[in-house]
Amino acid sequence: MSTFAHQLKSEISRIARKEIKSDAKTLKQASSRYRSEIADLKRRVASLESLVRKLAKGAVPAAKPVPAEESGALRFRASGFASLRQKLGLSAQEMGQLIGVSAQSVYHWEAGKTKPRASQLQAIALVRKLGKREVQARLA
Repeated sequence: MSTFAHQLKSEISRIARKEIKSDAKTLKQASSRYRSEIADLKRRVASLESLVRKLAKGAVPAAKPVPAEESGALRFRASGFASLRQKLGLSAQEMGQLIGVSAQSVYHWEAGKTKPRASQLQAIALVRKLGKREVQARLA
């Protein structure tokens, strides 16, 4: 009977170790994920604090958000901007000349790396209303 009890005890402890190991693995993964999120939040807080210090030093008033009604609710989609440029048959340099920006800005907008400013959105909206002939006339 002693050997049966010993085997049962060892089997129970083996299964318990196996369960604990799987639980510990998920806890370690969660802990790692939390640590990386905390580090990211610390970086964001540090950058925001430095921005606040810069604004306080320069005493630059913060820009007031413009309500959607006043801004005309202009939206920007990178794919839509790229298709507009293709539809008009323009190079990035020519599109940049129409809007008043560099060709590099046009590439970044199309790639989705950056978004245009509000003033540039106004210029893009004006270009959307133009046809091919009007665009060529403006570039000439």
